[in-house]
Amino acid sequence: MSSDVAPPTAAVPATAPVPSILSPQYRATTIGMVALVALYGFEALAVATAMPSVAQDLNGLRLYALAFGGTLATSVIGMTLAGYWSDQRGPARPLWLGLACFIGGLLVAGLAQHMPVLVLGRLLQGLGAGAMSVALYVLVGRTFPEPMRPRVFAAFSAGWVVPSLIGPGISGWIVQHLGWRWVFLIVPLLAIPAGLLLRPALRNVQAALAPPAGTASVIRWAIGASAGALLLYIGGQQHGWAAVAMLLPAVLLLALCSWKLLPSGTLRLHRGLPSVIALRGIAASAFFGCEAFLPLLLQRERGLSPLLAGVALSLGALGWFSGSWLQGHQRRGWSRRQLLQSGALLMCVGIVATSLALHPGVPLPLALAGWSLTGLGMGLIYPSLSVLTLSLSPPAQQGANTSALQLSEALGVATTLAVSGSLFAQFLQGNVMVGYLLTYVIMLLLAVASVFIARRI
Repeated sequence: MSSDVAPPTAAVPATAPVPSILSPQYRATTIGMVALVALYGFEALAVATAMPSVAQDLNGLRLYALAFGGTLATSVIGMTLAGYWSDQRGPARPLWLGLACFIGGLLVAGLAQHMPVLVLGRLLQGLGAGAMSVALYVLVGRTFPEPMRPRVFAAFSAGWVVPSLIGPGISGWIVQHLGWRWVFLIVPLLAIPAGLLLRPALRNVQAALAPPAGTASVIRWAIGASAGALLLYIGGQQHGWAAVAMLLPAVLLLALCSWKLLPSGTLRLHRGLPSVIALRGIAASAFFGCEAFLPLLLQRERGLSPLLAGVALSLGALGWFSGSWLQGHQRRGWSRRQLLQSGALLMCVGIVATSLALHPGVPLPLALAGWSLTGLGMGLIYPSLSVLTLSLSPPAQQGANTSALQLSEALGVATTLAVSGSLFAQFLQGNVMVGYLLTYVIMLLLAVASVFIARRI
């Protein structure tokens, strides 16, 4: 296997054809990165399928929600640390430490005999996943010439599609025939070889010349944001005054820490990079908010089996992959701004069509076509924002800005799910359709906001 990797300053002449991301000098790097992305995607969906069995076996229904939300919260710390370490010393150290935490968390969870121990494993796993995701983005920026980056990010999206299609089914088979512990324990067996494929590329990537200052204070704000996200997630599962007592300080803490963590102007939607980072959080919140409630709607209100509801979710994943492939291979000369605006408009139309599933007289294929359209729009937006972040960032700030991009998503999705989940819970004992409708209105408003923010890129 070739160990030749293009140096960080490699460039492709404007008149030359763009090399394939699987050409000999990039093959091992591409395969290793996409494999890690795919394994993380598989693990996330597989755990969602296995968690009911886990909670029943470990008598841990009380900690069921935290087992999911905890990974999102601790990923904030991992993202922040990895961003600054990547700028100071290159992406190698945060990637190896992130991979170690990710694998260690999986082992702790897979061997846990009590639910609190499993939650601790999930927290460690989130810390590692956050660090790995940022380190991989920085590795793309330092290894691949700019014309190749859209195709790399399209490959990342493809790495999520296969787990979206087969992950739940494989996980169900593993739980039934081997036991839920192997859902956690099988991933490290594949993650280690995937990580080793990146060694040649990481050896050739250097740190930035001007490392940022103030790392210690940034880490403190990241820990505060993580605590706020955890409190927000827990509070979103409460009712009445208990929810208010948790949600209010959580929102204030998150707002303060987000203000400190995200680049200047992000929350005020300044033009350029700040709007790129803000759009990532808002668009992701709209998409993943819909994705969280769609299976519940299809199973509880429209009578679909879990298997068919999972197939419905896969339609959104296929739409996402199609949009991602299109933005990486389109030859019409569309600008990134045009791609972002088109994607946001497609999400608006798709969310409206998906919400029609609330009416029993609307054929389900129409609503599911809307979900595919939503995924198509997200596929245009997601990799475009990654490309723009790297293009608008000097080498000394690629790690910090990539970290901010993913922090925006993590904080935005956590906030949206907690707020929409709290509203939905208020109508469970009454007119549940009002609860569904409110959640889709929130997601539609976020998608509409994405249309206007895209104009500020």
